[in-house]
Formats: sequence, structure tokens, C-alpha cells
Amino acid sequence: MENHEEAAPRRSRIARRVLIAAVTGCLVLGGTLMVLPWQPPDTEAPAPPAPGAQARAAVTTGVAAALPDLAALIGERETHLRRHPRDAESWAVLGAAYVEQGRRTAEPAYYPKADNALRTSLRVRAKGNAEALGGLAALANARRDFRAAKRWGEAALELDPKRWTTYPPLLDAYTGLGDWKATQRTLERLQGLRGGPAVMARAGAVFRDRGWREDAMAQLSDAAAGAQAPAERAAYLERVGQLAWERGDREPALRHFQEAVRIDPDQRAAQAGQGRVLAALGRTSEALSAYRMALAKQPHPQYALELGELYESLGLRQAAQVQYDLLRARVRGAAAGGADEELVLGVFEADHGDPQEAVRRLRVEWRRQPGIAVADALGWALHRAGQDEEALRYAVRATDKVHGGGVRSALHAYHRGMIERELEKYGPARRHLQEALRINPYFSPLQVRTAREALTALGEPSVEELPVMDAKAEAEAETETETETETES
Repeated sequence: MENHEEAAPRRSRIARRVLIAAVTGCLVLGGTLMVLPWQPPDTEAPAPPAPGAQARAAVTTGVAAALPDLAALIGERETHLRRHPRDAESWAVLGAAYVEQGRRTAEPAYYPKADNALRTSLRVRAKGNAEALGGLAALANARRDFRAAKRWGEAALELDPKRWTTYPPLLDAYTGLGDWKATQRTLERLQGLRGGPAVMARAGAVFRDRGWREDAMAQLSDAAAGAQAPAERAAYLERVGQLAWERGDREPALRHFQEAVRIDPDQRAAQAGQGRVLAALGRTSEALSAYRMALAKQPHPQYALELGELYESLGLRQAAQVQYDLLRARVRGAAAGGADEELVLGVFEADHGDPQEAVRRLRVEWRRQPGIAVADALGWALHRAGQDEEALRYAVRATDKVHGGGVRSALHAYHRGMIERELEKYGPARRHLQEALRINPYFSPLQVRTAREALTALGEPSVEELPVMDAKAEAEAETETETETETES
């Protein structure tokens, strides 16, 4: 049995060990608590933003928003404004949401609502209201009133030059007006203020219009990879798919369109894109189904035109006529909502209706918005109406890199080649028809066949075809068109 003298030192050693262990445990626990984020007791991790908040973040920065989230935001703001009708910011947000809803659904009835909400915001707060001015610019772009969009956008920019969300609507306006110097200058200012997916996507659109396809693809691919919200990512993937389609890369285009629809089932532009690609792949029944699904939820006149032409290429004239009637009805509906769809109607009339009527409509469009798409459409309508000398001036404008027509469009090259063929400019005609089929050998189910037949009829070039004369004639045509544009302005 041990004595008290031996037991006392042992108890002292045990006590010291217990104390050391306790201190060590406290230090470890303290270190762990320092590393872990502090949370107040009885709280959970923060919840993701509500659908309305997600849509608000999207529409106020000019990016795509999911349709269910948009509906939630609209309902929430309408309820709020019934109680607080003097909230100018909420009126501006509601107006921007109506614009996006109208654009996503191709329902122009939302545009008068947007106009009323945005102007109410300005009445409530007349000074310093850049949000409402930017919303009116976006609304004008959606209605294809690019001059009004420029006016509203520049007014918003004057109020706050560092507000980056003002710049994207201005880019759309300058592009629609064919003002490429202003477009480039505005993009550079935007890039100096902001980076990220939304700005990359805008840069990609500008690069595409300038013919810089690889740069455009890189920007849009990076935008899609960096986008956080599914609807935004799907919108960028649709544009990547469109770029791939424009250069005839069918399988990659189809993959991008399909992924966009998988991420956002309401991405109807991607669904229509699937229709184009599937038709080019010979998967006709799937193509028809894709177009029908797109039109069921977003009855855009352009989709109706494309589906009608696909039916026509299959010899189904009655089914094509149904789509053409839908096109006309949608253009009338757009006009009732203050939106301008005269461009697609003019294109339709040139090929399937009254070319003289197409010329009349497109001349008005050219005075309102002298962009590249209108130049190409007007040139083609003039050709179909038998006015080929004048037609060539606009076709040159649409394909002239110096004046902004740098976009690599198979359709534009085809139109120019056919006009030149009619004018017996066989060398340039052959060159541009070959270019059209080289850019995208599937660009149209109807016109690809015509392009191939025209090339076959032209045969091989002769030694009498002198490119130097073609270049001179081209320069003269460019000068005439430039002078005419300045006169009309």
C-alpha cells in the first residue's frame, strides 16, 4: 500500500496533464471557430434569391431572364405599385420587365404597357432618372425604332456616363442605324467600364457584324461559360449556335441549340435554330416539329417565314401558305403594339408576294433605319422588281466591309451574285455565288438550289472577265450608295 508522500507527486502530475489537455483542446477549438464563418445561433444558410429578385437583377442589367421569374417580378412590382404609386424606380423596373416579356414571347401587347410604366417613372421623377430613359431605349430597340432608341440612350448617357447598363441599348441602336464608328466607340467605352459575360456577349455581337467570326465565337463562348443564371447562359448558347450555323457547321450548331433549350425550355430562338439545322441535316420531320414548337410559344414572323419556306421546298404549298398568312397577321399585331416588323414583311413580299410592294415598304425602312439587313433586303426587292442597277448599289452596301457590311452572310452574298448575274457581270456573280455556298452551303432550303443552278449555268470563267473592271464598278456603286444615304439623311 503506497504512502501519502508517493501519492501526492503523482496526483500533481495527473492534474498538470489534464490541464494541458484542456488548454490544447481549447486552442484547437478556438482555431476551428476562427476558420469557420460565424453564424448567429439558430439560423440557417442564406436562401437563394427569390424568382422575382433574380428577374429584377436580369432586366435591370439587360440580360435574359427566365419567363416564370419575369412573371413573378411583374406580379410583385404591380402589387407594390398599387400601394406605392410614387416609386419611380419600381415603375422603371416594371417597364423593363414588360419589355423583356414582350421580347421573349413575341407578344407586342406588352410594349404599350412598358411604355406607360416607363413614362410614369419619368413623370414621378423627371430629373436624373437614367433608369427610365435606359428602359425607353430598350423598348425602342424591341420595337425596331432605332432612332428613338439612340435618342433615349444618349439622354441616359448624358445623365450618368458611368452607368454601364446604358451602353448595350445604344449598341443596338447604332447597329440598327448602320453607324459602325459609333458602335465601335460605344463598345470600347463599355469595355472600359465593365467586364463579365454580359459585356462579352455584346462584344461578340459587334465582332460578328464586322465579320470577325473567330473573335465573336470566343467572346460568346466565354460569356456562356461565365453566365450564372440559366436563362442568361441559354441565351448566349443560342448565339453561339447561330454563329456556328452561319458558317455551315451543322452538328456543332445543333448541339448548342439543344443545350440552350435543355437549360431554358423557353429559349424559343434556339428551338427555331434547331429547325434550321435539322432541315439542313435532312431530318425533316424533326425540323418541322422544332419550328412548330417555337411558333407555339413565340410566334415570331421570321420563324413563320422560315417554316413556310421549308414547307414550300417540300412541295407543300398549302401548308406554306398557312405560315405566310400567320406572318402577315403577326406583322399587323406588331404594328398595333407599336412594333415594326416591316423588314421581315418586305423580305416575304419580295420572294413570295408583290415585289413592288416590298420595294415600297423597304424604302421607308431604309429611311428610318439604314442598317445592313435593310440594305440587303431592299437590294433584293429591287432586283425582284426588275430594277437591277439600283439593286446592285444596295447589295454592295450590304457586303461592303468598309461601310459596315462585313458580316459573313451567305444570304447577302447570294443576293449580290444573283443581281450581278442579271446585269451580265458574270465574273463577280460567279465569285459571290461561290462565296455564298462556301460560307454556308445550307443557308436556305429554297435558295441554295437556285444558287447551284445559277453557278452551273454560268459555267467556267473566261479570259475576258477582268477583275479590275469589277473592282472599279464596285467602287462606283459604293460611292453612289453612300451619296444617296447622305442625301436621304
